[in-house]
Amino acid sequence: MIRIVLIAALAVGGCSRLQQVGKAPDLTAVSGGNEHFAMTAGPALPATAELRADDASLWEAGRQSLLGDRRAGRRGDILTVVISIDERAEFANSSSRSRSGSESLSVTDLFGIPQRAADALPEGADLANAVDLNSSSDFGGDGAIRRKERLALRVAATVVEVLPNGVLRIEGTQEVRVNNEVRVLLVTGFVRPEDVTRLNEITYDKIASARISYGGRGQITDVQQPRYGQQVADILLPF
Repeated sequence: MIRIVLIAALAVGGCSRLQQVGKAPDLTAVSGGNEHFAMTAGPALPATAELRADDASLWEAGRQSLLGDRRAGRRGDILTVVISIDERAEFANSSSRSRSGSESLSVTDLFGIPQRAADALPEGADLANAVDLNSSSDFGGDGAIRRKERLALRVAATVVEVLPNGVLRIEGTQEVRVNNEVRVLLVTGFVRPEDVTRLNEITYDKIASARISYGGRGQITDVQQPRYGQQVADILLPF
């Protein structure tokens, strides 16, 4: 039964891949996602009205004025997420352990018992050197980890939810197709409204529970992945 289910799953996956032969990978539909739903269900943007003399004042408090606060703060608003990761980490560990022990027991004279027992013992055996034990152990280990990551991106994200405490939940996706390869960028997390700058931007290190994914799909990515059969074999084979 397990074999049939496995074959069926591989067949379905293979058919979906065969449909993309000779074609560029499809982009994800924009409609139907969380961002699209937040924009359509959120408050409508203010309509553009005719300019009046009173509206030309520099001290107008509205969002549309010259000095108005245009930072994202409502569901459906858009802000820019600035991702600039340049990190390096290096760890080195070394440990060692050694232990040695020695135990000996001899009975040379005990009420004449060793002499009487010598006749019953095998040839060459006596109680003068009854027990002699030695043990030793030695362990050494070394480990090193080196990582270097660098990523610089900018992506527009949408406020998909305003939590009861005022924190904004954002989500942004971006897809760029070049020839037969699609580069996919995803960012989600929680943002405090006061951390959004006057330029309506926020850096990635001010996003709580940030989830940043940068990858792709297409012919190049497909070649770099092991085949389905090899992945299954790596999981099931014990050696």
